[in-house]
Amino acid sequence: MRILMLGWEFPPFISGGLGTACYGLTRALDAAGHEVIFVLPRPVDRSFASHVRLLSPESPLPEGEEVAVAAQRYQRADFKHTTFIAAPSAMSSTYTDTSPVGEAGSLREEEITSLTAFGAAQAASADAVELPPGGSSSSDYGGDVINDAQRYAALVLALCRNERFDVIHAHDWMTYPAGLAIARATNHPLVVHIHSTEFDRSGENVNQRVYDIERRGMHGAIGVIAVSELTKKIVVHRYGLSREKVHVCYNGIDPGSMPDVATEGVREGDKIVLFLGRITMQKGPEYFIAAAKRVLEKVDNVKFVVAGSGDMARHMIELAAKMGIGHKVLFTGFLRGPHVSRIFRMADLYVMPSVSEPFGIAPLEAISQDTPVLISKQSGVSEVLTHALKVDFWDIDQMADKIVAVLTRPPLSKTLRSHGAFEIRSLTWEGAATRCEQVYTWSQQQLGAPTA
Repeated sequence: MRILMLGWEFPPFISGGLGTACYGLTRALDAAGHEVIFVLPRPVDRSFASHVRLLSPESPLPEGEEVAVAAQRYQRADFKHTTFIAAPSAMSSTYTDTSPVGEAGSLREEEITSLTAFGAAQAASADAVELPPGGSSSSDYGGDVINDAQRYAALVLALCRNERFDVIHAHDWMTYPAGLAIARATNHPLVVHIHSTEFDRSGENVNQRVYDIERRGMHGAIGVIAVSELTKKIVVHRYGLSREKVHVCYNGIDPGSMPDVATEGVREGDKIVLFLGRITMQKGPEYFIAAAKRVLEKVDNVKFVVAGSGDMARHMIELAAKMGIGHKVLFTGFLRGPHVSRIFRMADLYVMPSVSEPFGIAPLEAISQDTPVLISKQSGVSEVLTHALKVDFWDIDQMADKIVAVLTRPPLSKTLRSHGAFEIRSLTWEGAATRCEQVYTWSQQQLGAPTA
């Protein structure tokens, strides 16, 4: 099958779960023999070009002309059947961080030497303040992202209307206008993939324009993929979709993608409890800090590490200081690559207290690094993990009690690690790809198109 896939984040331009999902899914589809054309809304940075072959870069035309656009068409050595098209677009930095994390300098060498080494370095870099997809509210969007999405749609239409493909797969709302445009022009079935909704990002204070784009994309698509039953319920009830149209496809994990990083000598007698994610309303960082206060009233030798950036970063630093636990809460700034693997390996427990989490790949990554997890019941990943501690995001007392239990009861920690490692073996990108293939075929049948 030939798949035209539309997205705005892909390695090496990766800042969160969306990029991880796009990479894992396309790798699995590629390995299964499907041909994938992946369109990105940004040109390729040539400093990353050692692993790609640029095929036919073109020259830009004046604004308003729709015959051709500047683009780079390239392939990667780690994909056999996948072609990438990098289209120039203003969507190169969709989310902005209004709260610099310069306070990450509070990491002290005498506390945790290794954390200082990579945390301070990352916080000092430009990458440290890059936000992952799906910020806490519409105020996180940098620039005029809605018009950027429309410009991206025009680019995709100009680039791809003559490409050969069987189905269109659009990831998240910013690519929905592009998916709808190319579907109308080619009469091929459109499948939209929902990794997050505006209600996840903003609660009840939704950006109406974003919601309208999401709703239009979902209703205009033949098939809709939701990353969890939780997300399916939201799109059925909030966006008015029929249940038959929405197909659940859980994310996966590729343990081999996260190297085993040595962490000798980093604990120095302290237990480490980790929060890793955007420091935004959606991720519930204030509940993590409140639980930390309760835990420290019972157990003293604990450090709480907050890895990430976001619009609530400064507020969380101030909150920890106000609670009198500022010296026990360490802020690393935004981390990526081997530093993410390392921080997971250092942690005695990973906590994801999300208020609304469509899925949540990070707990799977934590388990793959032999770290037990405590996740909110308001997350999609809680549907597929049995051997994980679960708590309502707002229940600070229960969250603190479960953290203390893991830190003080080695048998519990050992059981969570061993059973969790066994459990994630069934959560693979190959399984996700198979599910997507089924949705593609179903969508073709609904449209009356011939199946590949």
